[in-house]
Amino acid sequence: MRLAPRSPLLLAGLLGSAGVLHFARPRPFDTTVPRLLPGAPRTWTYVSGAVELGLAAAVAAPRTRRAASLAAAGFFVAVLPANVQMALDRRERHAAMRAAAYARLPLQAPLVAWALRASRDARG
Repeated sequence: MRLAPRSPLLLAGLLGSAGVLHFARPRPFDTTVPRLLPGAPRTWTYVSGAVELGLAAAVAAPRTRRAASLAAAGFFVAVLPANVQMALDRRERHAAMRAAAYARLPLQAPLVAWALRASRDARG
């Protein structure tokens, strides 16, 4: 199945938007950083935001789309522990926060699949 030409651009937009949010509103992201990681959570928030911005630019560019889409798939897998941490931390919160945290967990799979499809369908 061929992706619509805009699908990788939508993926780039999603990554770019998330990257910008990491800098514009870092506090919610800080709370999802797994406590096992060394250093300050804000540092990890900014690093992951910068990675998302870089991936967004590379996925948007046809010449780098294949490699960047594969890297994006790996990134989506790598941030799963942060989503698990968020779900665990929000077990005792009100229902809407709990639901949002739990909903993020299964959403990683379609994001990985989307990035993998974009890499396979990239020309080059």
